[in-house]
Amino acid sequence: MTDRDLLQWPCARLLDQHPYARDFFSACGNPAMDRQQTLGDFLAGLTPDRLDALGMDRTTVVEQFLAFIHQMQRLQADRDTAIRSVTVVGGHDKDGRPEDLQVTLSAGEMIAVVGPTGAGKSLLLADIESLAQGDTPSGRRILINDRPPDEAQRLSGEHRLVAQLSQNMNFVMDLSAHEFLSLHAESRLVDNVAGVVDQILQTAVALAGEPFDAKTPVTALSGGQSRALMIADVACLSASPIVLIDEIENAGVDRRQALGLLVKKEKIVLMATHDPLLALSGSRRLVIRNGGIDAVLDTSDEERILLQQLDTMDARLTTLRNRIRQGKRLSLTH
Repeated sequence: MTDRDLLQWPCARLLDQHPYARDFFSACGNPAMDRQQTLGDFLAGLTPDRLDALGMDRTTVVEQFLAFIHQMQRLQADRDTAIRSVTVVGGHDKDGRPEDLQVTLSAGEMIAVVGPTGAGKSLLLADIESLAQGDTPSGRRILINDRPPDEAQRLSGEHRLVAQLSQNMNFVMDLSAHEFLSLHAESRLVDNVAGVVDQILQTAVALAGEPFDAKTPVTALSGGQSRALMIADVACLSASPIVLIDEIENAGVDRRQALGLLVKKEKIVLMATHDPLLALSGSRRLVIRNGGIDAVLDTSDEERILLQQLDTMDARLTTLRNRIRQGKRLSLTH
């Protein structure tokens, strides 16, 4: 389709195939539109007063409209881009000793990042978030699908491949949870905004264990509710195929359920953690010491048996925690 072809389309066909074009018409003041009128005729029919209000001449309006359509098409194409793998090519630790390794993570895989506080776990997550190319203190390089990322993937906010859930999360916008999620869903060009927003809200409430509704201002959410909302948002809506999580055990959410949601979406999940249950939930764990990756440990069969025992213990702790939260007494049978 050429730009000339597009301008000859009836407005009805344009809105059917590119519904986001309504946003452009709204920005034009939403003048009366004949759906059988061609797009070119519609744009040609903008009055001088309307053009003055827009601050553009007629030629510029046409150029801006075509640029808008092309940009939205690129965003949709990016949403469908498949990321099969992420590879960390070793750099060096804090003393300059080389990391002699190369670690490849596949879609649908969860990897734990473990090590003492200050060892460099957050630095590794930051290297992946920035898609480092030897230009960070660690000297690491990150490959996407076995190739270095292009500049658009690294630097453009529109092409972000990585979503990060940090330990601290604060909202500054004066919006309800529903308004916040709707805004995000519309920016992602999803087809069913209302349905996706409802799904995220229900998921977030289930994760948080503390009820809140669509009208709750995001600034009034507790720490656990905030992180539950963002985890649900990343799992259900975010197009970023790589998710970095920093110590989800401090989030006050059902962490096992949260991980299950993220991995189920075929995302690549890296999680810095001190929690043995979470560390053993991954297929591997990267051991960080002195700023470098010291070892890569596959989860052993014995550790998987231990994980089942930890799951049982965690389920009991969750029951006791919920009873305390509800103001109930505890007993040996719980």
